[in-house]
Amino acid sequence: MSKQKPNLAILGATGNVGRKFLEILEERDFPFESLKLLASEKSAGAKVKFKGKEYTVELATKNSFNGIDIVLASAGGSISKELVPHAVNAGAVVIDNSSAYRMDPDVPLVIAGVNNTDLKKHKGIIANPNCTTAQLMPPLKALHNLAGLKRVVISTYQSVSGAGKAAMDELQEQSKEHLSKGTYNSKAVNKKFAFNVVPHIDVFSEDGYTKEEIKVINESRKILDLPNLKITCTAVRVPVYICHSESVNVEFEKSVTRDEIINALKKFGDIEIIDDPKDSKYPMPIDIAGKDPVYVGRIRPDKSCPNAYNFWIVADNLRIGAALNTIKIAEIVVKDSLLLTKRS
Repeated sequence: MSKQKPNLAILGATGNVGRKFLEILEERDFPFESLKLLASEKSAGAKVKFKGKEYTVELATKNSFNGIDIVLASAGGSISKELVPHAVNAGAVVIDNSSAYRMDPDVPLVIAGVNNTDLKKHKGIIANPNCTTAQLMPPLKALHNLAGLKRVVISTYQSVSGAGKAAMDELQEQSKEHLSKGTYNSKAVNKKFAFNVVPHIDVFSEDGYTKEEIKVINESRKILDLPNLKITCTAVRVPVYICHSESVNVEFEKSVTRDEIINALKKFGDIEIIDDPKDSKYPMPIDIAGKDPVYVGRIRPDKSCPNAYNFWIVADNLRIGAALNTIKIAEIVVKDSLLLTKRS
């Protein structure tokens, strides 16, 4: 990190990801000069303790960003569309977790460690990809470097934390009600998550894909700089609190061995291999929650297609899929002097 300590603001400070921002900022001892916590009217006035100091959450407005160098934003697409331009005009670099700017051709969409060089192109806004895309990118980038990606098929098993705190609370309440009464009702969300698997995340488009599935397809192509990559996705919600899992099938341009795949993944960074099926060892959400790396296992050749392999990915969606990647980007922005304002 450089000697300059930025003035930070967290937009959406009381949500799932906002709270995770604070946790990871403290874990990584991110240096900052000042910190401002911003949220909606509902949360304004709340008290939050961080690193031994009490902060009062302020109402987020267009005038909240004077003197701020970096905004860590996770307040939803509509709020980002409304407030992010004001933050940039005030001289802040905004690292945004919503979908508002991800596919904007003038906004870099970045996974730290995958496409860092794209950060140099930013004009004040840097987009953090969808959490499902985020954990997929390190393995796919490593494998593309190894043998070239020809076609990718993804099936996701996404935790309810991806739908927010209300969905997590709903899963708990639905589970209790189902076990005690044999029935359960949805209140905060429109689907019954407990003891169920829901092949529906976000809204459906006319072609039968959900918005979540389209995000994975388009964001992957943009991050990997492979606009013509053949890629498809089915996104499914499962009754797990934290961690998204993904079953991935990759067809390569070149012949490659399992050992070569494992070596490439190990060398890439931020990827851990758990792959010993004979001893029932493979990545599972219950073991991965709270950890930083992307975990890969069940690596095996696809017997139906030459030059193709199957593998299984699990990662904490609130960390690598949101807060951790955002803060890693902020570290690079400071280290590489990519701030909009230069302060003495």
